[in-house]
Amino acid sequence: MSNKASGDTHFTQQVKSLIDKIYGISSAKDSVLARAIAYFDNQFYVQQRLIEFKGRLEQLNESLATSKGKEAKGIEQKIIRLDREQRDLQERLTFEREERYQHLLEICYQVIELCEANDFVETNRKSAQVLGSIQLLSPTEGKKVPEKNEQSKPLYRAVLCLRLLDALCIGKAIAEPYIKKYLGEITPDQFQYFCQTDPDGYQRFVDYVKVPVLMAAILQDIGNYHPDAQEILCGSDGQQSQFRVLEVEDRKKLLQINYRETFRYLVDGIGMPAYIGNSKVERELFIEREKEKLAFLKHLHKTSVNPKNGIGNLLKVPQIYVSIVLSTKASYNYKLLPKVYQALKQNAERGHCSQGVVNYLYRITGAFPQGYGITYIPDDAEGNATDRYEYAIVTQLYPENPEYPACRIATRQLTFISYGQDIVIENRSNLYFAETAKKLANISKKRLMEILELLASNYKEREKLDLIPRCWHANEFFSLKDNQKLWNKTVQ
Repeated sequence: MSNKASGDTHFTQQVKSLIDKIYGISSAKDSVLARAIAYFDNQFYVQQRLIEFKGRLEQLNESLATSKGKEAKGIEQKIIRLDREQRDLQERLTFEREERYQHLLEICYQVIELCEANDFVETNRKSAQVLGSIQLLSPTEGKKVPEKNEQSKPLYRAVLCLRLLDALCIGKAIAEPYIKKYLGEITPDQFQYFCQTDPDGYQRFVDYVKVPVLMAAILQDIGNYHPDAQEILCGSDGQQSQFRVLEVEDRKKLLQINYRETFRYLVDGIGMPAYIGNSKVERELFIEREKEKLAFLKHLHKTSVNPKNGIGNLLKVPQIYVSIVLSTKASYNYKLLPKVYQALKQNAERGHCSQGVVNYLYRITGAFPQGYGITYIPDDAEGNATDRYEYAIVTQLYPENPEYPACRIATRQLTFISYGQDIVIENRSNLYFAETAKKLANISKKRLMEILELLASNYKEREKLDLIPRCWHANEFFSLKDNQKLWNKTVQ
């Protein structure tokens, strides 16, 4: 690979920044995750203080009832001071909850700004760029895979939920009354042009439908960071890997804790924002809408556990997809990522999610995840297969055939290039499929080693691997700034 300057494009920097803002761990403790952990860690203290206040006030009021004179006045002063301390604590808790809400809200709008545009086609291009960038920024080998994938999951899941929401609206598959309320008179056929035909209505749809969907997606597994969950994940001594395979009973307990504490965080840790203004009419409308939005957020969380054919699939199906594409398991195998829909189909057959919604997601992503490294056999000028393979990267959503990934080529004539053309790779050319790989079986080992030397910078380390690779790891390629422009328009 050529020695071009490393670094990141502005878009890649934005993706990295959002990952850090959502699940980053730093000394500043200013991410969504860090705020949640602080909330969970402080819960016990707050609950104890509130119990103490209640018990102490009851004692003082009992004493006051039987006291007179100076003694009574002294008790009254103690009650006043205790009331003030209790109010101060409640005000601090309210302030912290409001700050967490506003921080999460701001991130939701940043996600929308990064992955959406004023038209459907550009929205899908930008979303593909976010999803592909996350995949290409995530390590595919080594010890850091679980940790990095854990940090990237919420953003990936959030973007996927937005695109699935679009698909369900367009596909006449929305029965949820709350969502239909904000769709108004917009028909499924008009949904792609919602933003242009009714800007105000679309903004309300963003504020009251897309934002709570994003909040639910981002916070879907936040309960795993409650101390009770962390004790299961990391052991009582905190020394075990949270990414290890758990015993069945521990897994069941963890799921229960995650559900319970995530729900509690949604309600008590985030809750509703405060109204700012002086209009009584506006205030009442604001409170009514925010109550409905919070109710929808809680409904999404509750129904995602056992969604059947309901709206909970909007969270559940992307959750399963992301748990495989960005797996944190020790068994993670990059080569097997295109099998993600086999796993989703099995989940649907077991009743864990809707096959219909799985089909919608399949239509959006295709079989090959965004950013996945495809190895393929190019055709010559006459349309015949050549005696070599080349590299490409999946870069587009909504492929015409879900089995044929729409890609940007990364090499031409066995040379890495920064500005390749778009190409649709059919099964007959895609080395992921064993039947296609057989086409190169007659090529000599010497020739295959020559190709490997040209395409793999660490080819000596890979000599023991398949000489006919089923896929390629494009992370190093993407680490160069010029190569991060995979989604720019190509010059034909």
